[in-house]
Amino acid sequence: MFSSSHFEAFRIAISSILAHKLRSFLTLIGIIIGVASVVVVGASISGLNSYVIERVSKVLGANHFMVARMAGNGNITEEQWEKMDRRNRRIDWLEVGFVDTHCENCAEIGAQANQRQDLKQGTQELLGTQIAGVTANMAVIEDKTIGEGRFLLPHEVERPALVVVLGWEVREKFFPGSDAVGKTLKIRGIDFRIVGVEASRGSMFGQSMDNHAYIPITTFRRIYGMRPGLQIHGLAAGEERFENAIDDARVALRTKRKLKGNDEDNFGLVNVGEVKDDVNQFTGAIAMVVTPITLISLVVGGIVVMNIMLVSVNERTFEIGLRKALGARRNEILVQFLIESAVLCAIGGVLGLLLAGTLSSVVRATTPIPMTITSGYILLALFVSSVVGIVAGIYPAWRASRLDPVVALTRTA
Repeated sequence: MFSSSHFEAFRIAISSILAHKLRSFLTLIGIIIGVASVVVVGASISGLNSYVIERVSKVLGANHFMVARMAGNGNITEEQWEKMDRRNRRIDWLEVGFVDTHCENCAEIGAQANQRQDLKQGTQELLGTQIAGVTANMAVIEDKTIGEGRFLLPHEVERPALVVVLGWEVREKFFPGSDAVGKTLKIRGIDFRIVGVEASRGSMFGQSMDNHAYIPITTFRRIYGMRPGLQIHGLAAGEERFENAIDDARVALRTKRKLKGNDEDNFGLVNVGEVKDDVNQFTGAIAMVVTPITLISLVVGGIVVMNIMLVSVNERTFEIGLRKALGARRNEILVQFLIESAVLCAIGGVLGLLLAGTLSSVVRATTPIPMTITSGYILLALFVSSVVGIVAGIYPAWRASRLDPVVALTRTA
């Protein structure tokens, strides 16, 4: 508990800081920069994590998984990839139907096949567009947002129809400033009627997520043949049934391929939940490396505070001697200077927090990365800066408390 002597020490500390405003501010620059660095780095890592997960969810959708010949989560070594390439088989239509029938925890099962294609319309050309042959329910499975028109319909997949849904980049390239729905686009020399445009999904790590076009998967197979392998896309019937849905699909495909208990899967599986875990591990590893580096600036700031506190003790030697002569005990002198050092650094922590808030606002306004400083960061900033102040003030406070009052009273500075 705080006693009256502690409050008096606090008052003296504030008076001392206000008596030397410029010196106090210059002393705190290291603490301000250190606290701002820690908070901004923490907010950046948290924001990056949220940004990547949001982008992944926007691409894959929630409660969504994918089964393909070559797929996987996390880092896959070259040796593992070569082994998968030798072992894994392409997925066919019968297997898609089998998984659809036996996945009890799935709300939807769809299929997709991909092929890169350069598109040309008049004088305009767009390179490397992903042409995706899809089933009509892929809009539901991947939770797509259609900005104009509509997505593919089931009867258009059954026919197969020459219709297409454009990604936003394709629409802007060939139909800028006009309504693309109802017009035609050539894909491999064939006219496709545009029935919809997907809303822009932006980019991730500099790669556009809007350079694509969706056509019925049956039409896709007629144009590109059987070589591009199928992907099975599944949507769980609720978040709580997500893991069970993945297990159902995996067991169904293993059963269809007559794999025994000890046999390895000869297909790949992408689990959105595990992708998020990989992202969390990645950003966590960054935090473990970067955060200690930013703390170095706080250490430097603490050394500066210690130096200034030693100067302060030297300047106030006569005051310390007088207080001791009037009955002040060593621990009271010690606490006074510790409080002064802690208060000084706490003020630096508040100023650093304000600086971090300003920098975060600038980053949030100029980049797509969300920067959120939570109450945890605020408490961390105040706690760390105060601890640095106490640690930095220990030696100067101990030195002040050990002064001989007789010797101290003989000095005037």
